[in-house]
Amino acid sequence: MPNSSAAKRDRRQRLRIFVSGDVQSGSPSEDRMGEIQSDGGRRPPGDPAALALDTRGLKTLPPSSALARQSSSEIIKVMAVRIVRLGTARHSNEGLRIGTVRRPPRGVRKADYARRNFYDAWLPELSPSAPLVSWLLSEPITAKRWTLFERRYRKEMAQPAAQRLIALLAALSSQTNFSVGCYCEDESHCHRSLLKKLLIEQGSDVA
Repeated sequence: MPNSSAAKRDRRQRLRIFVSGDVQSGSPSEDRMGEIQSDGGRRPPGDPAALALDTRGLKTLPPSSALARQSSSEIIKVMAVRIVRLGTARHSNEGLRIGTVRRPPRGVRKADYARRNFYDAWLPELSPSAPLVSWLLSEPITAKRWTLFERRYRKEMAQPAAQRLIALLAALSSQTNFSVGCYCEDESHCHRSLLKKLLIEQGSDVA
């Protein structure tokens, strides 16, 4: 039957188009997957717009570099105490510089202490006593002599006034960045290395 043969050919054509995805201009009207518009209507087969993803209304993401900058800005800053040599260049985000020394810098005007990177605030109460410093420097510093100096310095820092100051600095270290320091070139033979230990023992995060 001609009509039956034509219907079979039409079904075979439909099946071929569906399997291969080969949409030809002028093909019979089809209900094909992927041709449903975002507004719920249908496009005629062969319409190039029907084969493209309609991205209208989708949120555009910022470039990866912008996401990276956003993420870095949301990182919580970790506060810390930095141990420094007074008179040296300041570190980035160092914060307030505190001089834990017995005497101010020689030959420097008070107005220039901060400008020349000595200190912003003076806290001589955390420096070793003058007699203890004189004793240390009266002879070459050996390992045994330094151990004895540390023991005596710790005894001085165990006094109530010094203990309160060390506890205060330890508490502040969780709120803001700051630094403490001395003039000595060699930190390993400077009381600031011992003060660093005392601050850590009180819970400070030392950089």
